[in-house]
Amino acid sequence: MRLLLVEDDALLGEGLVDGLTEAGFLVDWLHDGSSAITALQTQCSFDVMVLDIGLPGKNGLQVLQWMRGQHMLLPVLLLTARDALEDRVQGLNAGADDYLIKPFALTELVARLRVLLRRQYQQPTNIIAWRDFELDIAHQSITQAGTSIPLSAIEFRLLHILVANKPNHLSRAQLEEKLYGWQVDIESNALDVHLSHLRKKLGADSIINARNLGWRMGDDFK
Repeated sequence: MRLLLVEDDALLGEGLVDGLTEAGFLVDWLHDGSSAITALQTQCSFDVMVLDIGLPGKNGLQVLQWMRGQHMLLPVLLLTARDALEDRVQGLNAGADDYLIKPFALTELVARLRVLLRRQYQQPTNIIAWRDFELDIAHQSITQAGTSIPLSAIEFRLLHILVANKPNHLSRAQLEEKLYGWQVDIESNALDVHLSHLRKKLGADSIINARNLGWRMGDDFK
């Protein structure tokens, strides 16, 4: 899942990028509120946002208020050093979906983000079932009838994107944005290679391509 991180503290930001990437997120990191608004105006492929309140220029609450004023439904978790009750209430009333006070444990942040994503995609647990496969989002693993299937990190992320969005088709541009972000030079056939590998491991009919629509997961077995 693609995550937009807006945090001006360099040390904390670097740690979050490393930790969230290891947890399976594709992280795009920005350092100020104005850049966040620009990114949100030009990109629509983010799945969740971690937003610090104490940003230079436009602060996190201003960014959040702008987002909700634009009717953006992107789930937002606020980060702040302020622990007063009125600060938490203000953030939630401004449209935040969750709130975490610094300092915090990375494991708690990851768990809260997964809750937000489960709500967004209407998934009750971190286990997503499709056919006789089970994707374990927390452990970044997949099994078929109890047998583990080895996938690379990017293959799992691609599969998670497709399964989370089924039965909808995703275009090449949508998949590449969610899979690589904006700072990666993508080889022209990279996506096709990963899709081919997934089909070999999951079955030829596991991923369907429709001309002018894109890719989607195959239908569930009846």
